[in-house]
This record gives sequence, C-alpha cells and structure tokens, in this order.
Amino acid sequence: MGHPERNPTYAGRQYHAAGVKPPCRMSFFKGFRFAAEGLVYVFHSQRNFRVHMVVATAVGLVGLWLRLPVLSWAILALTVGGVLVTEIFNTAAESLVDLVSPDYHPVAKRIKDLTAGAVLVVAIVSVVIGLLILGPPLLAKLGFA
Repeated sequence: MGHPERNPTYAGRQYHAAGVKPPCRMSFFKGFRFAAEGLVYVFHSQRNFRVHMVVATAVGLVGLWLRLPVLSWAILALTVGGVLVTEIFNTAAESLVDLVSPDYHPVAKRIKDLTAGAVLVVAIVSVVIGLLILGPPLLAKLGFA
C-alpha cells in the first residue's frame, strides 16, 4: 500500500513495546524524491497547473523586461507560489476524494468544488496583484502613462 519506505510502520512489521529500536528515519534525499514525484505528477496530470506555469513564465519575462525592483519580485514570487501551491492542494484533495468516494456523492462534489473555488480566488487575487505591480511600469514603458 503506497510507499512503505515513507513510514516503516506500514511495512507489516510488528514492534514490541520494550526494547524496540525505532525504524530508520527516511533519508533527507528520499523526501525530496517524493516531493519531485508529486510535482511531476501535478505537472503532467493537471492542465490548469501547466497554464499557471505558462502565465508565471510570462509574468517573469515581463518583469525582467521592466526591470522590476526587488520588492516587486518578492511580491510576485509569493503570489505565483500561492497559486501553484493552491493548485497542488486542489489536486491532492481531488485525489483523496476519488480514493474514498469513487462513486458520486454530494459531499465529495462539495469538497471538490470548494478546493477548486479556493484556486479561483487565489488566481483572481494574483491577477489583481499582477496588474498593480506590472501595470504602471508597463504602461510607462509603452508610452501610455
């Protein structure tokens, strides 16, 4: 079931209370491997995540062209990161709901709708932040301000 190396207690071993050595901790680098597997999964399976990545790249290129100050970069990075993390949590929630409720259930639908709504809210806020940060220097660079 899953990856037993992530939690050795699931490997089917029985441990006695007295004199038991705890199982070896997962290596530091294995944790990164599992995280990378998750990122690869979300990238390959979620079209919206790929769309967010394209938009983030475009924002980054425009920011480079405009030579944004460091504080603007920090705000944009946090904003883009928030959108991507929310999309990852949405994917995780959808996967969990599919696992525990393979058939249609109104509560399962509500959970999926709520997490999708969270992504939408964060995406809308990120567009507003992007316009506030990129808008004025972009208009000035194009000669409209």
